[in-house]
Parts: sequence; structure tokens; C-alpha cells
Amino acid sequence: QVQLVESGGGLVQAGGSLRLSCAASGSIFGINDMGWYRQAQGKQRELVATITRRGSTNYSDSVKGRFTISRDNAKNTVYLQMNSLRPEDTAVYYCNADLRESVLHGYKAYWGQGTQVIVSS
Repeated sequence: QVQLVESGGGLVQAGGSLRLSCAASGSIFGINDMGWYRQAQGKQRELVATITRRGSTNYSDSVKGRFTISRDNAKNTVYLQMNSLRPEDTAVYYCNADLRESVLHGYKAYWGQGTQVIVSS
């Protein structure tokens, strides 16, 4: 019943910007941490950034200072503002949410299907 849908990916030139969005919908009682992960072709999936329900953030060293994660709890949505993009940022970006569907459920991780980001040199 719950789904996470990413949007905002695309093709940009190096130095450009993109803003990714991920909206959770369906039966949602509460969401704790949310985050963004990415997987480049031939590479392992890696953490990009996380944000708690209260807004505390963490970033990987490779994106710190360039990317900003934020969320709108009223909309069950997490964002990733990506500036100064580099070719090495090229990857499929996935959003994640630690989510509770109802009082009858515990928290568990949910994942979106991903959105492609391509940065040309």
C-alpha cells in the first residue's frame, strides 16, 4: 500500500544543478529517518545523505557542501538539492524512508524505484 516515488532526475552539464523529490504515499502512520542513496553502473549502492524527522542531517564526504537534503513532514516528502554536479555523480538515485504504516505495524525500510541522474563533462 505504501510507495515512494522519486522525480527530478535527468541529464545535466557538469556544474549544473538538479532537485530530486521523493513522495511517500499510501497508509502512513509515521516516518522517522529518510535518505538518499545512489548506485553508479558497476558500483555498489552508497549513502548520499540522511535526515531525521526533526531535520538533523548527515552527508557523505563526496557530496558535502554541494548537496542539501531537506524534508516536508506534512507532505511526507524528502528532497535532494544537487549543485555543482560532477560526472562522478552520475548514478541512479534512490530514496529511502523508515516508515510505520499504522499502529499495528512496526517501522521498516521502504525504497523508491530510483531516478536516473546523468552528468556530462
